[in-house]
Amino acid sequence: MTALGYALFDTAIGHCGIAWGEHGVTGVRLPDGAPATTRAHLRADFPDATESTPPEEIQAAIDDITALLRGERRDLLSIVLDYQGVPEFNRRVYEIARTILPGRTLTYGDIAHRLGMPGSAQAVGQALGHNPFPIVVPCHRVLAAGRRMGGFSARGGVETKRRMLIIEGADVQPTLF
Repeated sequence: MTALGYALFDTAIGHCGIAWGEHGVTGVRLPDGAPATTRAHLRADFPDATESTPPEEIQAAIDDITALLRGERRDLLSIVLDYQGVPEFNRRVYEIARTILPGRTLTYGDIAHRLGMPGSAQAVGQALGHNPFPIVVPCHRVLAAGRRMGGFSARGGVETKRRMLIIEGADVQPTLF
C-alpha cells in the first residue's frame, strides 16, 4: 500500500468514502447525505490522511464496491483490510460477515453460532454497529432474530440497509411499520 489517504466516490446509493494506509483499507464510509459531510467525517476519522488519487489496489476496491452497488455480483473478499486497533472479537465477527455472499443474509445469532459463542447475538450486533468497513464487511447482510431488518447505523437507517439488500437481490420482507 501507500501513504495514508482517502477519497470519495459516487455510487448508486450516494457518495461513499474510503481511507487507506500501508496495511490496506482503514475505513469505508457510506453516504452521509452531502459529499462535503462524508469528506468531513473522513477527515475527522483519519486526521493524518490526505485526500488523494487512490493507488491501484484502492481504485480496484472502489470499482468493485461501485459495481456491487449497481447490482453486479462482487464478493469484495480480495480487498485487504487494516484491522489495527480493531478488537479481536470484532475482527472475528467481521471475518465471518465477509463470507456472506451478495443476495444472502445471516442473523446475528447465526454469526454467534459460527463463532462458537451461542447466546452472543447482542455482542455480534454491537460489533457490527462499530464496523469501520461497511459494504466491504457487509453488516447490511446481517439480520435480527426472525430475519427482521434490525438496526442499521448508516444514514437512512433500516431503509438504507433494505435498499442495499434489494440491489444485491436478497429476498427481504417489507416493513410493516
